[in-house]
Amino acid sequence: MRFANKVVLVTGGNFGIGRGIVHKFASEGASVAIVARNEDRARQVLSELDELGYEGAFFKADVSDEKAVIAMIDAVIERFGRLDILVNNAGCGSQHCGIERDTPPGKRWEIFRAANLDSNYYVTSHALPHLIEGDESAIVNVSSTATFHGNWGLYGVAKTGVDGMTRSFAAELAPYRIRVNAISPGWIETSPEETAAAQGDSGGEWDMPPSLLNRMGTPEEIANTAAFLASNEASFITGQTLVVDGGLMIMDYPSRPSLDLVGHRVFSHSAGTPEE
Repeated sequence: MRFANKVVLVTGGNFGIGRGIVHKFASEGASVAIVARNEDRARQVLSELDELGYEGAFFKADVSDEKAVIAMIDAVIERFGRLDILVNNAGCGSQHCGIERDTPPGKRWEIFRAANLDSNYYVTSHALPHLIEGDESAIVNVSSTATFHGNWGLYGVAKTGVDGMTRSFAAELAPYRIRVNAISPGWIETSPEETAAAQGDSGGEWDMPPSLLNRMGTPEEIANTAAFLASNEASFITGQTLVVDGGLMIMDYPSRPSLDLVGHRVFSHSAGTPEE
């Protein structure tokens, strides 16, 4: 119960990674403020919490709108009286932002920036006065390994801004003993029907594995990381972005056929393969 008597605000807490984060903090004693736009999904998560005996409340807000953020923060404080931990999870990827082929460049950037970067800045800035009042407050941002890949375009650019903002806020808030860190997830199984494999011509099979562990990650695994970074167990960690991708970023995929051929001759042991 690392978060007993703590109030945690999770943006985008009504689905996928956000839902996993909400459940994790609630299961460890926190009262959770779920912030999202889709009320039906949020009510479902609240129902799940209620069945488990956990405390949560829903606050509908578009976190890319500063005025809406101000009203939402006020409502959270009115409901819970305090705020201890902020998880900036809300954002939009390449599929659900409403961008079409004829969307002009300026509008594309506005959409990606507002959803993924502006939202992070607005919520953090307006939550700060309340986080400063607390003891051992923490902020966890959700970035993406898209920051390493040019093929994710403006989404990756906006998430790169989240990493930079994490470092800047960590420096600014250190005098208040508020730690600020980020998680950079790889492929996480939130909507199996919408993965690259599911949408390709491979019948749902991956052309290359989504991680060195030959699977996608789970929302629970990202939630575990968020809870760790927000807890006292990470008391000397701030300004960092922790990649949680099952080793995806360290793998040189074009070399896999060669590595399969030479096997363990290029490594440090001569044991057989796991299959053997």
